Amino acid sequence: MKLKPLGNRVVLQYQEVEEKTSSGIILPDSAKEKPQIAVVVAVGTGTDSAEMQVKEGDKVIYSKYAGTEVKLDEEEFIIADQKDIIAVVE
Repeated sequence: MKLKPLGNRVVLQYQEVEEKTSSGIILPDSAKEKPQIAVVVAVGTGTDSAEMQVKEGDKVIYSKYAGTEVKLDEEEFIIADQKDIIAVVE
């Protein structure tokens, strides 16, 4: 199954989070925060007033409480508005 966002929305997929700190302490699942870095897996068509500034495959940083979390085929995605994307990581 494939997600196709509408309008100025994007589908983001989480990036893996580092499981230990720089000093070597391993973090339990309960101490990990959800990452704010994701990969764009699908892009909507945009709207008349705003064209899309990201494309599929872009690595982005998004707002902490952005979007709606969706679980599909055992994978987790976020469907968010383009305005919730803060930056593209190059």
